[in-house]
Amino acid sequence: MINVAILGCGGLGQNMALLIEQKKDFKLVGICDRNAYVFNENGIPGLLVKDAKSVEKMKGAIISPSSIKDLISAHKEKIDAIFIALPNLPNEFIPNVAKEIISIGYKGVIVDALKRTKAVEMIKNLDGDFKKSDILYLTGCGATPGLLTAAAALAAQSFVEVLDVTITFGVGIANWEMYKATIREDIAHLEGFNPEIVSMMTDEEIIKELEKRNGILELHHMEHADDIMLELANVCSRDRVTTGGIVDTRNSKKPISTNVKITGKTFEGKISTHQFVLGDETTMAANVNGPILGYMKSGLWLYDLGVRGTLTSAQVMPHFGVAKAEYLEIQKRQSSEPAVAVK
Repeated sequence: MINVAILGCGGLGQNMALLIEQKKDFKLVGICDRNAYVFNENGIPGLLVKDAKSVEKMKGAIISPSSIKDLISAHKEKIDAIFIALPNLPNEFIPNVAKEIISIGYKGVIVDALKRTKAVEMIKNLDGDFKKSDILYLTGCGATPGLLTAAAALAAQSFVEVLDVTITFGVGIANWEMYKATIREDIAHLEGFNPEIVSMMTDEEIIKELEKRNGILELHHMEHADDIMLELANVCSRDRVTTGGIVDTRNSKKPISTNVKITGKTFEGKISTHQFVLGDETTMAANVNGPILGYMKSGLWLYDLGVRGTLTSAQVMPHFGVAKAEYLEIQKRQSSEPAVAVK
């Protein structure tokens, strides 16, 4: 059983708690938000998190202005992996959280769903610190960057040169209160805005901006970390990667289908395009949180093999069905079996 702590109790944090409850090999043992944390080694029910909507309203909550530090420092030996589900405004916010976790002395796997290129670069710059601290940090592991970035890295194998990667997403959100942090991050990509500006805006100002646009955010040529991640994975240079999409903040139905197109040149000199399309029925929460857990499993597997430092989702394939305990059992069994000669 993999013991997970979630940092953040917004839309992604709440839905991750519900998802973990349906995964037999995961157990939510800790969760925190800005004002409080809860820890229960026996497990925290996802519905308890969803119904409370904030950690301080949950049974057993400990009120604390330093909830991340208090949660991890008190229980770090009982937490296998951490999911950072916090809003990343400004760019250095989650990298600073990562530094705080390092200072606490946590050892294990950390996974995030960072989006912006600059933020992922900041995390990559902490690679040496993670190695020294016995941490494996997987960054950009949601939908995009994440699932679609990994699909691009896989599809690239058909080509000797990748000429273009175009990611187009459609998101339908009908719950402002639950996903206000996600909406803020998307507004920061609009012309005339940036993370610093949006982080200073009030909720009322955000709502007025949405009203001007009839609740629709059209995003083009975003500063999205798919570019640096595919470059680090040696798939293609970042200038060949384009990310954009449409977010409807008033309806749950996707305005367009989410997809990634990878165009490349084959060894025969032909130009071709692969396309991977996500089902319209899958929500943002499903397409972000599912891959997060898949990368968490891969991270734990790599951690057991001695890997430390920083990796991106484009460098690792997510695992689906094998738990950490089963990996360890497989390794134990293989090490005890006699070697078989290969002719």
